[in-house]
Amino acid sequence: MIRYVMQNLSPVRTPVLIVLLIAFVGTSLLSCGGTSASPPPISPSAALPGSASTESSADYASPVVAGRIEMADIEESSGLSASECQDVLWTHNDAGNDALIFGMSTEGKHLGTWQVEGADNVDWESIATYKDPAGKCFLIIGDIGDNDEVRDELDIYRIAEPTVTAETAASDSVNPLLTEAAQSMRFSYPDGNNNAETILVHPKTGDIYVVTKKESGPAAVFRIKPAFGAGTAVMSEKVADISVPSDPEGRLTGGSISPDGNRVMLCDLNAGYEFVLPEGAADPDAIWQQQPLPVDLGDRPQGEGVSYGRDGTTLFASSEEKNSPLFLIRRR
Repeated sequence: MIRYVMQNLSPVRTPVLIVLLIAFVGTSLLSCGGTSASPPPISPSAALPGSASTESSADYASPVVAGRIEMADIEESSGLSASECQDVLWTHNDAGNDALIFGMSTEGKHLGTWQVEGADNVDWESIATYKDPAGKCFLIIGDIGDNDEVRDELDIYRIAEPTVTAETAASDSVNPLLTEAAQSMRFSYPDGNNNAETILVHPKTGDIYVVTKKESGPAAVFRIKPAFGAGTAVMSEKVADISVPSDPEGRLTGGSISPDGNRVMLCDLNAGYEFVLPEGAADPDAIWQQQPLPVDLGDRPQGEGVSYGRDGTTLFASSEEKNSPLFLIRRR
C-alpha cells in the first residue's frame, strides 16, 4: 500500500502525504506491540511515602466536619477519647503544657477545663477512657512521649472522670476546675527505651496497651496489667510487632479500642488503620495478627487523636493546631 501511494504522488501533495504516512506507520507499530512512552499506572494498593494506601476500608463513609475545637487553649490536641458515661470527648495538650484536660462536645464545643491533681505533664501524648464493671468511668492519661528515647521509666495516670455540667463550661486554663487526686503507675519496657504516642485500655480486661512510634520499621505493642499505686515500676510485656500500609510503617500517633473490644483503630499523621478481631477469637491479642485496613479520617494537618464514639459505630478524629476541625466518620 505504501509503495502504491508513493508512486502516484503529485508534487504538490507529497509533503502532506509523507506526514500522514509517518503517522500511520507509528500508529501501526504501537498497535502491534510497540512500547508506549506513558508510565505504567500505580497500583491502587501501593502505599505512597507519608500516606496511606489509596484503597480505604468500605466499612466507613467519607469523613465530615462535625465542628471545630472551640477552646483556643487547645493548641495541640495530642490525644482524643470519647467518654463511656456521658456524651463528651476528652483531649489535652502535649509536652511543655500544664497538666490540664479539656472536655468538649462531639461538635467541639467547650465543656470544661480541669487541672489533674497530683500529675505532671512531661510529655502527655494519649488519653483513653475506661468503664469498670461497677459502671464507674475513668480517664487514663499516657505520659509516654520520649522523642530522644532517654526516659527509663514513664508514667500513666488514672483519674475518676469529671462530670460535665452547664456550669463547668465557664472554666478555662486560667481558672480550671480540679479533678480528684490522680493515681499513678510507673512502667518500663523490656527492650529498652521507646517513644510512644498511643495508649489504649481494653474495655473487657482492663489491660492497658502502649503502641510505640517508630520512624523506620514496625511499631511494637506492649501490654501492662494495671497496678496503680504500686511503689515500684511495672515491667510491660511485648505482645506484637505491627505495621500499617503507609511509609513509615510504624509512625503511629494515636488510637482507640471500640467499646465492645472487637476493633482497634490506630492512626498516623495522615490516616487511620483498623484491626478487627476474628469472629470467635478467645484471645483479645489475636487482633494484632490481623491485616489492618486504611480508613480516611479527614484532612488533618497533623493528626494525633482518634477515638471510637460512645455508640461504637462512629469515629472522631482531631488534629493539632488551634481551632482545628473535628471529623466524624460513620461506619456503614
